Amino acid sequence: MVNFELSKNDKTVLDALRSESLIARKYARQYDENEHEFPPDELPEAKDHPNFMSHMATRGAEDSGGSVMMTLIAMGSTWGDYSVRLRRRDSGLGNSALKAAGTPEQIEKWGGLTLAMAITEPGCGSDPSQVRTTATLDGDNWVINGEKIFVTTGCRADGVVVWATLDRSAGRAGIKSFLVEKGAPGFIVAHKEKKLGIRADDTAAYVFEDCRIPRSNLLGGKEEIPKGGSGGFKGVMKTFNMTRPLVAGLGLGMAEAALDFTREELSRAGIDIAYDVQGTTQSAAAAKFIELESAFEAAKLTMLRASWLADKGETNNIEASVSKAKAGGAVRDITQGCIEILGPMGISRAHLLEKWFRDVRITDIYEGTGEIQRMIIARGLLDYTRKELN
Repeated sequence: MVNFELSKNDKTVLDALRSESLIARKYARQYDENEHEFPPDELPEAKDHPNFMSHMATRGAEDSGGSVMMTLIAMGSTWGDYSVRLRRRDSGLGNSALKAAGTPEQIEKWGGLTLAMAITEPGCGSDPSQVRTTATLDGDNWVINGEKIFVTTGCRADGVVVWATLDRSAGRAGIKSFLVEKGAPGFIVAHKEKKLGIRADDTAAYVFEDCRIPRSNLLGGKEEIPKGGSGGFKGVMKTFNMTRPLVAGLGLGMAEAALDFTREELSRAGIDIAYDVQGTTQSAAAAKFIELESAFEAAKLTMLRASWLADKGETNNIEASVSKAKAGGAVRDITQGCIEILGPMGISRAHLLEKWFRDVRITDIYEGTGEIQRMIIARGLLDYTRKELN
């Protein structure tokens, strides 16, 4: 039976995280307006504040599964701010790929580093199967050539998981992932992007010019290109079944912050929100707010469902895409709706609501746009191949 009820210890973890997030929120505007600065690994208040992760170590069998809790932790973190943390944990999207597809030796060697993930290219956006960056075996080294753009955490990361093709004629089956550490010969961090939102979370462009890395840096270690099918590409894509619910959580955390702020301002203005009467019998602002809350709750349930399946070891490919597609659209509508309710206050830089509106946009874009998620969902539900529904 599906059960999302939180244990006492789960609630303790999330309450402690919310306390941390309130501190981080105080720095949100500073780093949003000074995007050339990196938020510190620890804020000054960290030394006097207990770490919420200490409660995680005491979790037992009666507590929620790891994937469910990580999505709720993602929500709790961005409820404070998307980019600023009381304490920054060393992890990136590449770490999820390493955990999903790395060999035990690779996980031991690279697990302590912050790893970005480099997929998108100037001519390859939403369809990662069109990767043109190449990897050629030369003795005991791989030689990588190509360009990558919009690499999240690309400046701060210690290394990166790079998607490259061994053989373009093999299509998706020829695509492999490689572990590349900063400082490798021919690895160039070209520049840091300027963005609409998540300004303090660095996004980089990479160039690989005859970048040489050890042969053992092939993620998973399987060099052969399988006949037909998608081979290693399909395996690495499973990473997104773990991370797409997390992305949903990131957006939902900011949407929840927007709802909380709007609720407080409505209450301050003397507008009551009644849940036991029809929307037509109360103010337009209250009715609109309830509509936004319902969108939030529906999106949150899809996120929890996808994470719960992952904890049970069950396939969640469709559910992961549903959670990201649903949340990506919902958080955009929620933050915009809150601005519409509050009017000039909603767009004022004196408050963080306009920042949350800008920041949530990314959750419908990276790790597969909402349109791509709907394609995945349709293929799964209709049992169509990629070629039949493209």
